[in-house]
Amino acid sequence: MSGTVTARWPGRPRVLGIALLLGALGAQQANAGLFDDEEARRQINDLTIKSNERLDTTAKAQMELANQIQALRDETARLRGQVETLSYELEAAKKRQQDFYVDLDGRLRKIETPAPARVDAKPVDEGSPAPATEAPRKVASDPAAETREYEAALNLFRANKLKEAATAFEAFAKAHPDSTLTPNAYYWLGNAHYALRDCRKTIDAQRVVVGKWPTHAKAPDALLNVATCQQELGDSKSARTTLEALLAKYPESSAATAARQRLKK
Repeated sequence: MSGTVTARWPGRPRVLGIALLLGALGAQQANAGLFDDEEARRQINDLTIKSNERLDTTAKAQMELANQIQALRDETARLRGQVETLSYELEAAKKRQQDFYVDLDGRLRKIETPAPARVDAKPVDEGSPAPATEAPRKVASDPAAETREYEAALNLFRANKLKEAATAFEAFAKAHPDSTLTPNAYYWLGNAHYALRDCRKTIDAQRVVVGKWPTHAKAPDALLNVATCQQELGDSKSARTTLEALLAKYPESSAATAARQRLKK
């Protein structure tokens, strides 16, 4: 019977062999496909993990950057507040200093202003010889009017109207060259120019005080102001010379104390 089948299908063993070979090849391809899927899944998983790590790192960096920006904003706001506070305190200090000098100026003027001399009228003796004719006197100025003009200029300075104050002090000095208030007017004229950042005009005004009224109470301070402006103009040598002159002329003044401190630097 088998011989009959073999005789009837002479190529059957070969067909079976080919079928077995094809089956083996199919199994290998299936195993290879399965391996390729697992490797792909592993690589995808690795990429996912790395991507998540990168996202976490980026998120942390962004968060830190945001915190730093907020910290800088807070610091900027704090510094801005400090600047505004310091600016206000500086303006207040300048106002207090002006008020102090104005008050001091008033006190000094009360001390410096001489009391008006009393003139007692004497009856003329008809038998006595007539007095000699006196030389014509200069028309007396009005102290009250001078004081009002001076106070008006000083009030402009106190109100920080510096240009108007400088004009008023200069006009007063020209109109009343012999007034007891004229040295004060030149002194405050120099201070007004200094506040306007004009050191050359400041030096000119303060030198008038020192040159014309060297014994005046404001002469030492005027000389100190000259040295200050010389230093700000970059003339350190002249500033030192002025400070030394101040010490020599007014050794007991408060301005001399400041001059000593500056010369030590």
